[in-house]
Amino acid sequence: MAKFDFSDDSVVVIIGSGAGGGTLANELCQKGIKVVTLEAGALQSQASFINDEWKSFVQLAWLDARTTSGSWRVAKDFSGLPAWICKTVGGTTTHWAGASLRFQEHEFRAKTTYGEIKGTSLLDWPITLKDLEPYYAKAENKMGVTRTNGIPGLPGNNNFKVMYNGASKLGYKELHTGNMAINSQPRDGRGRCMQLGFCFQGCKSGAKWSTLYTEIPKAEATGNFELRTQAHVTRIEHNAAGKVTGVVYMDKDGKEQRQKARIVCVAGNSIETPRLLLLSASNQFKDGLANSAGHVGRHYMRHMTGSVYAAFKNPVHMYRGTTMAGIVRDEAAHNPARGFVGGYELETLSLGIPFMAAFLNPGGWGSDFTWWMDRYTNLAGMWLVGEDMPRETNRVTLNTNVKDQYGNYAPNVHFDDHENDIAMRNHAFTQGERVYEAAGAIRTFRTPPYPSTHNMGTSRMSARPQDGVVNKWGQTHDIPNLFISDGSQFTTGGAENPTLTIVTLAIRQADHIAEQMMQRAI
Repeated sequence: MAKFDFSDDSVVVIIGSGAGGGTLANELCQKGIKVVTLEAGALQSQASFINDEWKSFVQLAWLDARTTSGSWRVAKDFSGLPAWICKTVGGTTTHWAGASLRFQEHEFRAKTTYGEIKGTSLLDWPITLKDLEPYYAKAENKMGVTRTNGIPGLPGNNNFKVMYNGASKLGYKELHTGNMAINSQPRDGRGRCMQLGFCFQGCKSGAKWSTLYTEIPKAEATGNFELRTQAHVTRIEHNAAGKVTGVVYMDKDGKEQRQKARIVCVAGNSIETPRLLLLSASNQFKDGLANSAGHVGRHYMRHMTGSVYAAFKNPVHMYRGTTMAGIVRDEAAHNPARGFVGGYELETLSLGIPFMAAFLNPGGWGSDFTWWMDRYTNLAGMWLVGEDMPRETNRVTLNTNVKDQYGNYAPNVHFDDHENDIAMRNHAFTQGERVYEAAGAIRTFRTPPYPSTHNMGTSRMSARPQDGVVNKWGQTHDIPNLFISDGSQFTTGGAENPTLTIVTLAIRQADHIAEQMMQRAI
């Protein structure tokens, strides 16, 4: 691996090594551009991953101080963990399930399609599906997404077979084992999925795409890449001309370091990214970097979520095989006749016994709770995920009453469900129950949203500077050499799991950055 000097102001500094940051780093390195990636977490490996839910959570999760507020259920159940992200090399690509779905055309034009909806801050993206299609294709090939590029789908486990049976009886047509960035056959130097069932705990076989063992090693092989782990960035610095000049971070020994940079790209997830921009306020940027229009931290989206579990007379063993083993996509279309705009997916999900005890009914106990736990082997489960509405008041701010281990203000995540989110969730709960009842369930259970979710929108794309934080390339409107490279860019959330789109945008952003550097525009 290369080693760059702290004073080298020709490097691109990328903060975060997940889907956005890790992909961007490799793409830039392949173009001959020098990159320093700063990752707050430690380096794990396929060998060090732990097939134990709670031990793995401690190993991978971001557990720094964090608070929450608002009327959402998560504020009641998990006030110190409003969103579950990872603090490790590879970011949340170590923890994700692998679902890789393209946004639909109308989801890039949400405001135009849905119209004015009270209490929302809907906005059309400054890009279209057509703009992203060639980059989606590159991302799918890079990640080895099943059902693309001639790659067969994964086999269906029992959890999927139960869902398939019920969904088919209801007349659903678009149901299969998913478009998954998990090898169904050996590819890209990695073996096929071994169906171990611990996808959320880090893939020990390496079949699931993660920047940890795909993008980052490929970047290292170019000789243009340096990865610094346990490097927690505390602020981004700028000069009198208003251009960023580097970053300050705390190293693994608790010592403050300063890395100069030509360009800074922030990919710290949609909570830590706006937090860092706000922490970087100065006399010139009193409200934080890239925040002249006041949008940094606002329009936070996390997807409409919830789960349905069902008990059957006979064992299902939902925990055997791929965690997210199948999907029903029929409800993802925009159909306002259902009583809400946008759509949602039904995706299989299984939790182990420790997580089931914590998340089935948070805070619950008693005979009903134990009835479900006693029948764990007979349960099938699904996760509901759909487009939630962006709102200005759903936002990430600095909590001036709480500080992290470095003395910086902790992020507060405020969220209130919109009426559209609630209507969609109730419809999804009903349809999920109907699927299982059609498959012969004896009882069903509605589980409220988990803290684990998709975080999007806090540094959103906009055509006009007054409407957002970044332009169509993820380049901040205010500072030309400062980029946002994660899900914070999302203008709206769509119904789909966001990772494929994050990777797609990173590939596209790399082309733009390289071109701008060559032209000496930045």
